[in-house]
Amino acid sequence: MKKRNAVIALLLAVVLFIGAGYLALVGIGLEGSGSIYDIRLGLDLAGGVSITYQAVGEETPSAEDMDDTVYKLQKRVEQYSTEAQVYKEGDDRVNIEIPGVTDANSILEDLGKPGSLYFIRQTDADGNANYQMNSSTYQYELTRSLDDIIETGDAVLSGTDVADAQAGYQNDSMSNQEIVVELTFTDDGAKKFADATTSAYGKGESIGIYYDGEFISVPRVQAAITNGQAVITGESTIEDARELASTIRIGGLKVELEELRSNVVGAQLGQNAIDTSLKAGVVGLILVVVFMCVVYWLPGLCASLALLFYTFLMILILNAFEVTLTLPGIAGILLSIGMAVDANCIIFARIREELATGKTVSSAMNIGYSKALSAIIDGNVTTLIAAAVLGLRGSGTVKGFAQTLAIGIILSMFTALFVTKLLMKAAYALGFKDLRFYGVGREHDPVKFIGRRRIFFAASALVILAGFAGMFFHAARGERALNYSLDFVGGTSTSVTFDRQYTLDELDAEVVPVFQSVTGDANVQVQTVANSNQVIFKTRTLRVEEREKLDSALEEQFSIPETDIQSETISSTISREMKSDALSAVLIAMALMLLYIWFRFKDARFGVSSVAALAHDVLVVLACYALLRVPVGSTFIACMLTIVGYSINATIVIFDRVRENLQIYGSGDLETIADRSITQTLSRSIFTSLTTFFMVFVLYIFGVSSIREFALPIGVGVISGTYSSICLASAFWFVLRRHAAKVRAKKPAAVAASGEAGAGGKDGRKDKKTK
Repeated sequence: MKKRNAVIALLLAVVLFIGAGYLALVGIGLEGSGSIYDIRLGLDLAGGVSITYQAVGEETPSAEDMDDTVYKLQKRVEQYSTEAQVYKEGDDRVNIEIPGVTDANSILEDLGKPGSLYFIRQTDADGNANYQMNSSTYQYELTRSLDDIIETGDAVLSGTDVADAQAGYQNDSMSNQEIVVELTFTDDGAKKFADATTSAYGKGESIGIYYDGEFISVPRVQAAITNGQAVITGESTIEDARELASTIRIGGLKVELEELRSNVVGAQLGQNAIDTSLKAGVVGLILVVVFMCVVYWLPGLCASLALLFYTFLMILILNAFEVTLTLPGIAGILLSIGMAVDANCIIFARIREELATGKTVSSAMNIGYSKALSAIIDGNVTTLIAAAVLGLRGSGTVKGFAQTLAIGIILSMFTALFVTKLLMKAAYALGFKDLRFYGVGREHDPVKFIGRRRIFFAASALVILAGFAGMFFHAARGERALNYSLDFVGGTSTSVTFDRQYTLDELDAEVVPVFQSVTGDANVQVQTVANSNQVIFKTRTLRVEEREKLDSALEEQFSIPETDIQSETISSTISREMKSDALSAVLIAMALMLLYIWFRFKDARFGVSSVAALAHDVLVVLACYALLRVPVGSTFIACMLTIVGYSINATIVIFDRVRENLQIYGSGDLETIADRSITQTLSRSIFTSLTTFFMVFVLYIFGVSSIREFALPIGVGVISGTYSSICLASAFWFVLRRHAAKVRAKKPAAVAASGEAGAGGKDGRKDKKTK
């Protein structure tokens, strides 16, 4: 009976595996819908739409107003893709680049004219209607020109009076949930809105919200609103409410913009970059599979099959959720494949331990999965907390990273706890019951990690201080402390119109070296413009003499007249607000992780030690950026977040074993308990790091320069995360726990001494029989 059930389960698994693989690799229909080739790609891989707006008005807007405009537009265009980029061009222009789309006109129509929103009262002072519904179109229309309405003061508020607009839910008078758009006004806007709603409520009128030539909402005023907050009801779906809120936000820009130009731009990286990244993925996956099979035998084979299934599911879900994938995103997914075996390593180590005690294979599997469950859940939940906070608080690439991270975590847990287990159970039922297929663990004497803690502390401090010294050295020489790329500090955009169309690979081989010889910097971003000979090169900020030298070199080598070469200073694509959002998101995530660990382990010292180990890893990777001058760009944030998620997982596994050993042996000898726990999980820590490092290593070997800039610090972070989890985290916990024990030991002695001195006189003695 069991054998028959195993065969059925195995056949079902095979069918699902083949089906998922076919969908992921081939897709449905002639266009391959749902396959790996149907995933939405970013600007660097597939290009998209580039739109340039210019500020309207005689005066150049202030830098603060332009920064506010960039940030609000960034929030608006994230509805198309979390990888969309918004940055300043010159002093009065804003450039928007949206990946994965090719219809610039539809984007322009959807965006409308930023900064042109007004709240208009229904009637003027004489009772004449400012707007009314067209009986044929059932749409509200102005009865006179907008300029007249503004001049007579009937446009009671403008978009700049709105501080924020968000879609949400609230309970109505019958306690039923309804969809609303919540408006928050500025202090000045609140006063205007109070006067306008008081007047409108008295007349039983509405206030129309007019944007870019049409009314987007005409809500009837149901009360005088004086607290600076209002809600709009009547939207049929939450998506409509979000669209309305987003339109109100973009209409609330302090700067009114008009379209200057729009282009469909090509991919920033050639096909060679994609091919080498996919080759790296295949080679890395093969290395992981071979390693798992050699080390863990039959369970390793089951885990490898589950890993392939994980890869197929990742492709399908990226399609289903329409996640925009960039080249660093591909690197992140390849890295997550290496990390996906982590849960399997924890389970297999537990199974081998149980087999060493004489348990049967069936019993060892059940107990192994049961004992590994808490470590797997705690490790992945802490990382999911980080992903959730980053997704809610972050913006741009941070939000995209959070999506990919969350998908990877959930899928890895599913494949480890269900798919691998199903395959192992099926293999056992089919006759693979001998211990030699599974391996038997051996008890090792505890390695004295805690006793060497001072050496570890000193080594870590030395590396971190070296990083700060490197930053100080470069700053003292008049350079930036870190090698910031275009994404962080902006640069120069040079538009060149050639006499023919060049492919990206031709540009990389023939033209980019000209830019590199002038700038002395290998970080040159290239974009082609569809259906034209125009190419846009983005470099670090060029001085006047460098621009002249570049113009001369292009004219000499490619016979391009100066009139076909135009240069503009561009701002960073990562704004100050985006940096602030990312930093606050990381800090909130770390605080929540600390609280979760405190709650789960019933001891705040576990949480503090985990966060201290995370901080160490971040500082070590920062030292890598400083000393090796790795460019700090958009992948920097993703790299740091990857290290945080990776490191906390490894630390939780060790702390889970510490918690278990405390229950078994008590808290008498903390040093031995910590050493035993680290030793018991040492193979898992090393093996997981190796599988992850395989993926990082092949990415570095096969990848293009932008991938190598991501893989190098990630590799350093993997090594640092493993080191901190093994050598530092438990040492931090031990020091905190021992310090607390010393404090408790001193307090009773002090109280007793004080009491005896007071009762027994000068020498502190007292007749014990006296009560």
